[in-house]
Amino acid sequence: MQPPYPVEIVPLIPQFLLRRTARFDFPLRASERLGIDRPAFQFVFTLSVVPEPGATPQQIGNAAYYTILDFWRPQAVVAESAGLATEERGCWRLTERGEALMREMRAERRAYFQGLEPIAAADIDRLADLFERAFRASVTTLPQDENSHIPRVARYRRDEPLDSPMAKLDAAINALWATRDDAHMAAWRAAGIDGPALDVLTRIWREEAATLAELAPKLAQQRPEDVAAAVERLRAKGWVEPGEPLRATESGRSARQAIEEETDRLFFSPWPEDIGRQAPWMRERLEAINQALA
Repeated sequence: MQPPYPVEIVPLIPQFLLRRTARFDFPLRASERLGIDRPAFQFVFTLSVVPEPGATPQQIGNAAYYTILDFWRPQAVVAESAGLATEERGCWRLTERGEALMREMRAERRAYFQGLEPIAAADIDRLADLFERAFRASVTTLPQDENSHIPRVARYRRDEPLDSPMAKLDAAINALWATRDDAHMAAWRAAGIDGPALDVLTRIWREEAATLAELAPKLAQQRPEDVAAAVERLRAKGWVEPGEPLRATESGRSARQAIEEETDRLFFSPWPEDIGRQAPWMRERLEAINQALA
């Protein structure tokens, strides 16, 4: 696809991913039945899509962005106490009970999607096909490593029965969002910055905190000293002004905007031209779905 890119579609994708299971109450019911909390349930789900036969802390958290790789350990302890997960030699995996819980969830989600029709089924089906084609055109264009998101897609999709329009749309958009994440990583790496520093720069760019004391709590997956070190790395690049209040320099703001633009380029350029021509329809239909699911 040639620019201008349909960037107005981008914010609709995470909105869809937040809303599409808002009324799916299986995680709540299962958590109550098992005596666990929602974070522990989410940890079990995360283990269901990480590499087999076990996942290291780097694979469970996103080592590309975090400095505290086992921030999820409290949830893991709860899941382990419930017999859903186990740790062996530094690797976590689901127990048979955990695998059974995920099979139960997939069966219930299948029924949920079969009964969900926020707009005409034919339009959902067409939209799913377009997003799926965009994903398949994109998947081989981005570099892959142990921190990439695309490799997780195959396991997620392996166990998902795509036998309804909404299930197909969910799988396609979830997969395409993984390519967006990988495009973003490729963009900031090309800019010569690491993930933790990018997170810090983004918060400063958005003016979310004026001091280190305000900034550190917003980055709970980094230690305060790591946040301070990232600020110093950004100052060394000339992207953050000295002292406080924390401010991005003009070159820092330009660099951060350039990362967004490069992310868009890497994300959209592999899309076939005929999909690009249908982008206004795709945006309008996805927006209608999100509004119906609100």
